[in-house]
Amino acid sequence: MSSFVINRTKLWSRKSREDKIFDILNLLLLTTVMLLVLYPLYFVVIASISNPDKVFNGEVWLWPQDITFEGYQRIFQDDRIWIGYKNTIVYSFVGTLVNVTLTLMAAYALSRKDLIGRNFFMIFFVFTMFFSGGLIPTYLVVKDLGMVNSMWALIIPKAVAVWNLIVARTFFQATIPTELLESAQMDGCSNTKFFLKVVLPLSKPIIAVMVLFYAVGHWNAFFDALIYLNDEGKYPLQLILRSILIQNEASANMVGDVESFAAQQRISELIKYGVIIVAAIPLLILYPFIQKYFVKGAMIGSIKG
Repeated sequence: MSSFVINRTKLWSRKSREDKIFDILNLLLLTTVMLLVLYPLYFVVIASISNPDKVFNGEVWLWPQDITFEGYQRIFQDDRIWIGYKNTIVYSFVGTLVNVTLTLMAAYALSRKDLIGRNFFMIFFVFTMFFSGGLIPTYLVVKDLGMVNSMWALIIPKAVAVWNLIVARTFFQATIPTELLESAQMDGCSNTKFFLKVVLPLSKPIIAVMVLFYAVGHWNAFFDALIYLNDEGKYPLQLILRSILIQNEASANMVGDVESFAAQQRISELIKYGVIIVAAIPLLILYPFIQKYFVKGAMIGSIKG
């Protein structure tokens, strides 16, 4: 550690005055941006375990006041939360699996120079980024396919995101050399086997990027569920979260034993902050494990090629 500090000190002393000013301003700017991003999440965390009266009075801004976990206790006593969790996990897992599989297959095919008409297909995909059928026609198609009030209504219509397809195709073009394919073909390797045995093992960074993008999208999605799902037992967590936060519909299991209206409002505030944390925790846990792949894959897939 001491050698690191000494080296950093020597490096700092060698910099010009303009470089030092730039580094200081850059550090201040990045620190400000970091605080603007992190503080709202931090405030929600401390507000979820603080006395709601102290939150209303503006006394909670840096440290929690009168710590209480009553909000979390009531959240986890509600069956809707657990049902929403289960549904969201299923939707996210199945949806991400379908998304990643189709995206990687299409992206690899479009990255191959020997694919006849690949430019036409790429234009066809890109066209959908700017023009869509609209909400009503899409709903009618989903209805005619018999997917209303089913999990597939949330997955099939958005099976492939064109932007992710472009990023994955760029990654394959920059990472998988043509010579590797030619060498494999000389050994009698088929296209399918080459994709499964060679391309996918070399594509861990972009797979991690696709998994993160699609999983976050499914986890946070609520609009499609609001449109297509009629059975409350199939609602994802975000739709239940929406009813609690926006429509102020904390269930009877959460506040039913509280008699006064003022006390119910107090508990509801704790619950609102708590459900935000409960909904965000899985993604916060997932991200550190794929961060190294995410940064590498996103940079290669977005810039090179």
